[in-house]
Amino acid sequence: MEAMEQTIIMSLTAISKTYDMGEVKVPALKATSLYLYQGELLVILGPSGSGKSTLLNIIGGMDRASSGEIAFGDKLLNAADDEILTAYRRSEVGFVFQFYNLIPDLTARENVELAARLVKNPLSVEECLDEVGLKERMDHFPAQMSGGEQQRVAIARAIVKNPRFLLCDEPTGALDYKTGVNILSLLRKINRSAGCTVVLITHNAAIGAMADRVVKMSSGEIAAVIANESPLSPEGIAW
Repeated sequence: MEAMEQTIIMSLTAISKTYDMGEVKVPALKATSLYLYQGELLVILGPSGSGKSTLLNIIGGMDRASSGEIAFGDKLLNAADDEILTAYRRSEVGFVFQFYNLIPDLTARENVELAARLVKNPLSVEECLDEVGLKERMDHFPAQMSGGEQQRVAIARAIVKNPRFLLCDEPTGALDYKTGVNILSLLRKINRSAGCTVVLITHNAAIGAMADRVVKMSSGEIAAVIANESPLSPEGIAW
Protein backbone atom coordinates (compact mmCIF):
# COMPACT_ATOMS: atom_id res chain seq x y z
CA MET A 1 0.00 0.00 0.00
CA GLU A 2 2.93 2.40 0.37
CA ALA A 3 3.17 3.16 -3.36
CA MET A 4 -0.56 3.75 -3.54
CA GLU A 5 -0.47 6.19 -0.65
CA GLN A 6 2.09 8.27 -2.51
CA THR A 7 -0.17 8.86 -5.50
CA ILE A 8 -3.57 10.36 -4.82
CA ILE A 9 -5.72 10.11 -7.94
CA MET A 10 -8.75 11.92 -6.51
CA SER A 11 -9.57 13.82 -3.35
CA LEU A 12 -13.08 14.46 -2.11
CA THR A 13 -13.42 17.12 0.56
CA ALA A 14 -16.61 17.63 2.58
CA ILE A 15 -18.87 16.58 -0.28
CA SER A 16 -22.57 16.25 0.36
CA LYS A 17 -25.64 15.43 -1.69
CA THR A 18 -29.19 16.49 -0.94
CA TYR A 19 -32.18 15.60 -3.10
CA ASP A 20 -35.23 17.83 -3.29
CA MET A 21 -38.39 15.73 -2.98
CA GLY A 22 -41.04 18.39 -3.43
CA GLU A 23 -40.89 20.54 -0.32
CA VAL A 24 -38.77 17.98 1.52
CA LYS A 25 -34.96 17.90 1.33
CA VAL A 26 -33.48 14.42 1.68
CA PRO A 27 -29.77 14.19 2.59
CA ALA A 28 -28.18 11.21 0.80
CA LEU A 29 -24.57 12.07 1.63
CA LYS A 30 -23.30 14.16 4.53
CA ALA A 31 -19.97 16.08 4.46
CA THR A 32 -17.87 13.15 3.24
CA SER A 33 -14.09 13.36 2.72
CA LEU A 34 -12.01 10.64 1.09
CA TYR A 35 -8.78 10.13 -0.88
CA LEU A 36 -8.61 7.62 -3.74
CA TYR A 37 -5.19 6.18 -4.57
CA GLN A 38 -3.76 5.16 -7.93
CA GLY A 39 -3.95 1.40 -8.42
CA GLU A 40 -5.87 0.49 -5.28
CA LEU A 41 -8.85 -1.80 -4.94
CA LEU A 42 -11.34 0.01 -2.72
CA VAL A 43 -14.53 -1.62 -1.46
CA ILE A 44 -17.35 0.60 -0.18
CA LEU A 45 -19.63 -1.34 2.15
CA GLY A 46 -23.05 -0.41 3.43
CA PRO A 47 -26.72 -1.37 3.47
CA SER A 48 -29.30 0.15 1.13
CA GLY A 49 -29.71 3.85 1.84
CA SER A 50 -26.23 4.23 3.36
CA GLY A 51 -25.05 6.60 0.60
CA LYS A 52 -22.62 4.26 -1.14
CA SER A 53 -24.28 4.48 -4.58
CA THR A 54 -24.51 8.27 -4.30
CA LEU A 55 -20.80 8.42 -3.49
CA LEU A 56 -19.94 6.14 -6.42
CA ASN A 57 -22.05 8.22 -8.81
CA ILE A 58 -20.30 11.41 -7.70
CA ILE A 59 -16.86 9.81 -8.13
CA GLY A 60 -17.92 8.72 -11.62
CA GLY A 61 -19.29 12.10 -12.64
CA MET A 62 -22.79 10.69 -13.05
CA ASP A 63 -24.16 12.93 -10.33
CA ARG A 64 -23.10 16.30 -8.93
CA ALA A 65 -22.38 16.98 -5.28
CA SER A 66 -24.54 19.62 -3.61
CA SER A 67 -21.46 21.01 -1.84
CA GLY A 68 -17.79 20.25 -1.29
CA GLU A 69 -14.74 19.84 -3.53
CA ILE A 70 -13.77 17.00 -5.90
CA ALA A 71 -10.21 17.28 -7.22
CA PHE A 72 -9.04 15.05 -10.06
CA GLY A 73 -5.58 16.02 -11.26
CA ASP A 74 -5.74 19.73 -12.03
CA LYS A 75 -9.53 19.66 -12.47
CA LEU A 76 -12.17 20.54 -9.92
CA LEU A 77 -15.06 18.30 -10.96
CA ASN A 78 -17.50 20.01 -8.61
CA ALA A 79 -17.04 23.19 -10.64
CA ALA A 80 -16.89 21.53 -14.06
CA ASP A 81 -19.45 22.21 -16.76
CA ASP A 82 -21.39 19.42 -18.48
CA GLU A 83 -18.90 19.19 -21.36
CA ILE A 84 -15.94 18.59 -19.04
CA LEU A 85 -17.89 16.05 -16.96
CA THR A 86 -18.95 14.18 -20.10
CA ALA A 87 -15.33 14.05 -21.30
CA TYR A 88 -14.27 12.81 -17.85
CA ARG A 89 -16.86 10.01 -17.87
CA ARG A 90 -15.95 8.95 -21.39
CA SER A 91 -12.18 8.85 -21.07
CA GLU A 92 -11.36 8.31 -17.40
CA VAL A 93 -14.12 6.07 -16.04
CA GLY A 94 -15.33 2.57 -16.84
CA PHE A 95 -18.63 1.47 -15.27
CA VAL A 96 -19.73 -2.06 -14.36
CA PHE A 97 -23.35 -2.41 -13.21
CA GLN A 98 -25.25 -5.14 -11.38
CA PHE A 99 -27.51 -5.93 -14.34
CA TYR A 100 -24.88 -5.58 -17.11
CA ASN A 101 -26.75 -2.93 -19.20
CA LEU A 102 -25.74 -4.53 -22.48
CA ILE A 103 -27.51 -3.62 -25.71
CA PRO A 104 -29.47 -6.79 -26.58
CA ASP A 105 -29.38 -6.34 -30.38
CA LEU A 106 -25.57 -6.11 -30.46
CA THR A 107 -23.09 -8.96 -30.13
CA ALA A 108 -20.47 -9.02 -27.37
CA ARG A 109 -17.93 -7.60 -29.81
CA GLU A 110 -20.29 -4.84 -30.95
CA ASN A 111 -21.16 -3.86 -27.36
CA VAL A 112 -17.47 -3.41 -26.60
CA GLU A 113 -16.80 -1.64 -29.92
CA LEU A 114 -19.46 0.91 -29.05
CA ALA A 115 -17.54 1.91 -25.92
CA ALA A 116 -14.22 1.89 -27.80
CA ARG A 117 -15.54 4.58 -30.14
CA LEU A 118 -15.93 6.99 -27.22
CA VAL A 119 -12.19 7.46 -26.69
CA LYS A 120 -9.23 8.46 -28.85
CA ASN A 121 -6.91 5.57 -27.98
CA PRO A 122 -8.92 2.52 -26.98
CA LEU A 123 -7.43 -0.87 -26.28
CA SER A 124 -8.03 -3.72 -28.70
CA VAL A 125 -11.64 -4.93 -28.54
CA GLU A 126 -10.60 -8.50 -29.28
CA GLU A 127 -7.84 -8.45 -26.67
CA CYS A 128 -10.22 -7.13 -24.01
CA LEU A 129 -12.74 -9.87 -24.74
CA ASP A 130 -9.92 -12.42 -24.67
CA GLU A 131 -8.77 -10.95 -21.33
CA VAL A 132 -12.18 -11.66 -19.79
CA GLY A 133 -12.28 -15.19 -21.22
CA LEU A 134 -14.71 -14.65 -24.08
CA LYS A 135 -12.48 -15.18 -27.10
CA GLU A 136 -14.82 -17.85 -28.44
CA ARG A 137 -18.02 -15.93 -27.62
CA MET A 138 -17.36 -12.56 -29.26
CA ASP A 139 -20.10 -12.92 -31.86
CA HIS A 140 -22.82 -14.11 -29.49
CA PHE A 141 -25.71 -11.90 -28.41
CA PRO A 142 -26.46 -11.24 -24.71
CA ALA A 143 -29.51 -13.53 -24.76
CA GLN A 144 -27.20 -16.39 -25.81
CA MET A 145 -24.97 -15.87 -22.77
CA SER A 146 -25.15 -16.70 -19.09
CA GLY A 147 -25.29 -13.96 -16.47
CA GLY A 148 -21.59 -14.41 -15.71
CA GLU A 149 -20.68 -14.15 -19.40
CA GLN A 150 -22.77 -11.01 -19.79
CA GLN A 151 -20.98 -9.44 -16.82
CA ARG A 152 -17.66 -10.31 -18.46
CA VAL A 153 -18.77 -8.48 -21.60
CA ALA A 154 -19.68 -5.51 -19.39
CA ILE A 155 -16.19 -5.57 -17.85
CA ALA A 156 -14.56 -5.76 -21.30
CA ARG A 157 -16.72 -2.81 -22.36
CA ALA A 158 -15.47 -0.86 -19.34
CA ILE A 159 -11.75 -1.63 -19.72
CA VAL A 160 -11.55 -1.13 -23.51
CA LYS A 161 -11.44 2.62 -22.82
CA ASN A 162 -8.28 2.09 -20.72
CA PRO A 163 -9.82 4.13 -17.88
CA ARG A 164 -8.14 5.44 -14.74
CA PHE A 165 -11.15 4.28 -12.67
CA LEU A 166 -13.19 1.10 -12.86
CA LEU A 167 -16.37 1.72 -10.86
CA CYS A 168 -18.41 -1.35 -10.01
CA ASP A 169 -21.94 -1.15 -8.60
CA GLU A 170 -22.83 -4.49 -6.94
CA PRO A 171 -21.14 -6.42 -9.80
CA THR A 172 -21.89 -9.82 -8.22
CA GLY A 173 -25.39 -8.97 -6.99
CA ALA A 174 -27.21 -10.86 -9.74
CA LEU A 175 -24.82 -13.83 -9.83
CA ASP A 176 -24.49 -17.11 -7.96
CA TYR A 177 -21.57 -17.58 -5.57
CA LYS A 178 -19.19 -19.42 -7.93
CA THR A 179 -19.80 -17.01 -10.81
CA GLY A 180 -19.51 -14.05 -8.43
CA VAL A 181 -16.09 -15.23 -7.23
CA ASN A 182 -14.95 -15.59 -10.85
CA ILE A 183 -16.02 -12.00 -11.57
CA LEU A 184 -14.23 -10.72 -8.46
CA SER A 185 -11.09 -12.60 -9.51
CA LEU A 186 -11.26 -10.95 -12.91
CA LEU A 187 -11.65 -7.49 -11.38
CA ARG A 188 -8.68 -8.08 -9.09
CA LYS A 189 -6.59 -9.34 -12.02
CA ILE A 190 -7.39 -6.17 -14.01
CA ASN A 191 -6.63 -4.03 -10.97
CA ARG A 192 -3.24 -5.66 -10.39
CA SER A 193 -2.10 -6.05 -14.01
CA ALA A 194 -3.30 -2.73 -15.45
CA GLY A 195 -2.85 -0.56 -12.37
CA CYS A 196 -6.43 0.61 -12.74
CA THR A 197 -8.08 1.98 -9.59
CA VAL A 198 -11.09 -0.23 -8.85
CA VAL A 199 -13.91 1.06 -6.63
CA LEU A 200 -16.50 -1.59 -5.83
CA ILE A 201 -19.67 -1.01 -3.84
CA THR A 202 -21.52 -3.85 -2.19
CA HIS A 203 -23.73 -4.73 0.76
CA ASN A 204 -21.79 -8.01 1.12
CA ALA A 205 -19.27 -7.49 3.93
CA ALA A 206 -17.31 -10.64 3.03
CA ILE A 207 -16.12 -9.03 -0.24
CA GLY A 208 -14.26 -6.42 1.78
CA ALA A 209 -11.61 -9.05 2.57
CA MET A 210 -10.18 -8.73 -0.98
CA ALA A 211 -9.79 -4.95 -0.79
CA ASP A 212 -6.73 -2.82 -0.12
CA ARG A 213 -9.04 -0.52 1.85
CA VAL A 214 -12.63 -0.80 3.01
CA VAL A 215 -14.91 2.20 3.45
CA LYS A 216 -17.87 1.43 5.72
CA MET A 217 -20.88 3.69 5.24
CA SER A 218 -23.97 4.22 7.34
CA SER A 219 -26.80 6.78 7.12
CA GLY A 220 -25.05 8.88 4.48
CA GLU A 221 -21.70 9.07 6.27
CA ILE A 222 -18.39 7.25 6.34
CA ALA A 223 -18.35 5.28 9.58
CA ALA A 224 -14.82 3.87 9.13
CA VAL A 225 -11.97 3.51 6.64
CA ILE A 226 -9.96 0.34 7.18
CA ALA A 227 -6.63 -0.50 5.52
CA ASN A 228 -6.26 -4.20 4.80
CA GLU A 229 -2.63 -5.26 5.19
CA SER A 230 -3.20 -8.73 3.73
CA PRO A 231 -6.05 -8.80 1.20
CA LEU A 232 -7.43 -12.25 0.47
CA SER A 233 -7.78 -13.64 -3.02
CA PRO A 234 -11.45 -13.81 -4.06
CA GLU A 235 -11.20 -17.61 -4.05
CA GLY A 236 -10.55 -17.40 -0.30
CA ILE A 237 -13.77 -15.50 0.40
CA ALA A 238 -16.97 -17.26 1.44
CA TRP A 239 -20.47 -15.84 1.89
